Amino acid sequence: MSDAPGQGIASTARTSPDKPAMILGDAVRTYGELDRRVNRIAHAFRRAGVGEGDRVGVALFNGFEWFEVLNALGRLGALLVPISFRGKGPEIAYMLADSGAKLLVTDPRLADEVDRALAEHPMPDGGVWVVGRTQPWRGASFEERIASEPVTPPDGAHPGGGYNVMIYTSGTTGRPKGILRAPLPPDKVALQMLGVAQMWGFGPDDVHLVPGPVYHTAPGSQGQMHLTLGATIVIMPRFDAEDFLRLVERHRVTNAQMVPAMFFRLLALPDEVRARYDLSSVRRILHAAAPCPIAVKQRILGFFPEGTVWEFYGASEGGGTRIGPDEWLAKPGSVGRPWPGLDVRVLDDDGRPCAPGETGSIYLKLSPGASFSYSGAEDKTRGAFRDGYFTVGDMGWLDADGYLFIADRKIDMIISGGANVYPAEVEQVLYRHPKVLDVAVIGVPDDEMGESVKAIVELRAGESATAEELIAFCRRDLAHDKCPRSVELVDELPREPQGKVLKRQLRERWWAGRATRV
Repeated sequence: MSDAPGQGIASTARTSPDKPAMILGDAVRTYGELDRRVNRIAHAFRRAGVGEGDRVGVALFNGFEWFEVLNALGRLGALLVPISFRGKGPEIAYMLADSGAKLLVTDPRLADEVDRALAEHPMPDGGVWVVGRTQPWRGASFEERIASEPVTPPDGAHPGGGYNVMIYTSGTTGRPKGILRAPLPPDKVALQMLGVAQMWGFGPDDVHLVPGPVYHTAPGSQGQMHLTLGATIVIMPRFDAEDFLRLVERHRVTNAQMVPAMFFRLLALPDEVRARYDLSSVRRILHAAAPCPIAVKQRILGFFPEGTVWEFYGASEGGGTRIGPDEWLAKPGSVGRPWPGLDVRVLDDDGRPCAPGETGSIYLKLSPGASFSYSGAEDKTRGAFRDGYFTVGDMGWLDADGYLFIADRKIDMIISGGANVYPAEVEQVLYRHPKVLDVAVIGVPDDEMGESVKAIVELRAGESATAEELIAFCRRDLAHDKCPRSVELVDELPREPQGKVLKRQLRERWWAGRATRV
């Protein structure tokens, strides 16, 4: 096994074995320790029958083991199937069955839901590996399984450090589907990841903070990218706004991958708390995964050091655009222009390019040589592609300068009285209300109009407002047919850990039992 400098954990372990690779609380894993553990895990997996192209389900909290398992599977040419630690038994069972996972690596704190999953989809004897040093509820522990394995690489181990995963889509239109990327030679995988790192200006001297759940694409891939570079990653078990600031100061963090929901929480801290911490080490804050309200983005640009906040748009499938802070100030609300070597198109329902400013379906071009399919869903795969570009159902427009703006997910679009209403447009207006902290706009049944616009609003602490007040506020800036006809005030909106509002969950209360959703 060999890998070039800066192209994998093994390389850094040879040159800088005592350098911290991962930090979690007061615990530190050096590159030398990490490399030896990755080799041991890879040997144990191979002994259990895991080989090239096989899948292993991983339901873990943020921690060292997630990245150790990811890299061990990468050395065998196998794939990690990320499973949410918030997942319920039937969801876990579905992903294990659909992916054909040979093993499940999990945590004893998830025992109840894992047992529910295994009652529905049994794993073979020895097929559940339990991390931690507490007594597992199913056979030998993870540590016992790897303790006597060699610390040297398995024969034929793959070099480098790619992001070897079978990510499942969010399932907003039905059950999630696994994304299978076309396999690339290991050297190409490492070079591709290093190319992205170079685009962002990342290198081995960076300290990368991981505040989001690593089973999601951006937090997991950004963490792995920095391990590939030989940088240090600091892992948060869960996001807490003041803990985030404390860790930035303590470890002199240089960059982080965030989502707008985290910005909300940072900005909600008292001024004296935010001012308490030194953020001068920060060079780059990336954010994505959910639309960022313009008012929130304007404030967060002033919170972090000047010139550090960059936004990008893309999908687990690939592709992407990006925008720097100065560009964003000139084009507020935009998610930027394509990454080098990529492209974006906006097409109408007949596949024709939309004129500048005209809303249509967003299509992204993959990097050269890359492709993907949805496991067991040939129709969905075919439907995603048009002339070498793919879509995940997002709607938006390009301006005359080629900057992309997101309107909404097609599934989120409300059709009221035959008119299309894009929730994001309504949400942007409500976010400007000084009493509003968070908001989701959905379509609910309306016997006359088919659907009517409903806003579900979380107010700032200590504030009060009426539905009539919020509707009147919208009517100042929106056509009346776009404004909410009803408003519900809630203590907290349900969001996925990566920041997306669980709109399907919100809609379900209103649409349950109906034959159609429009």
